[in-house]
Amino acid sequence: MIKEMKSYEKVEQYDPEVTEALAGNYKIIIDGLGEDVTREGLEKTPERVAKAMQYLTHGYGLDPLEILKSAMFTEDHRQMIVVKDIEVYSMCEHHMLPFFGKAHVAYIPNGKIVGLSKIPRVVDAFARRMQVQERLTDQIKDCIQEALNPLGVAVVIEAQHMCMQMRGIQKQNSVTTTSSFTGAFEKNKTRKEFISLVSNKLS
Repeated sequence: MIKEMKSYEKVEQYDPEVTEALAGNYKIIIDGLGEDVTREGLEKTPERVAKAMQYLTHGYGLDPLEILKSAMFTEDHRQMIVVKDIEVYSMCEHHMLPFFGKAHVAYIPNGKIVGLSKIPRVVDAFARRMQVQERLTDQIKDCIQEALNPLGVAVVIEAQHMCMQMRGIQKQNSVTTTSSFTGAFEKNKTRKEFISLVSNKLS
């Protein structure tokens, strides 16, 4: 027996005042570029972009430190914990074009651990803002260090920047790598272990 499918209801939550203000500005921008904002394909574009930009920057409404503190546990584990290949999507603050890639995060506990899903959430909370990759790397590191007070934190981000690939120098295969370390990861041996773990596939 085939059950009748329920109608699909799309639920979106956006600040209507912000959406209206942004849409008005995007309408002016599209018109300024020489397009006819009243034609069918562009008629609703200002509103769509307004909503898209609110989503792409929703990290401003998140508190990364509280995300970590919401799932901290006492545990006597003092070996490296690594969460690798975390997808990163952010917006370059210089040209408002995306940059995207992967983040690799590690820490060595000092009596406290955090739920593993919270680390990608912290990465996303900082990434979904107007950013530069260097600051993003430091913010993730500093947040984990402040929340957990671990023996050390390591963050490496590898990303491609559309402002380099679509405009300017137009180098489509370029990848930017940034890193930031505290505590035990400032020692060469520990840092090498971390880099080895994130670089290799474990069998």
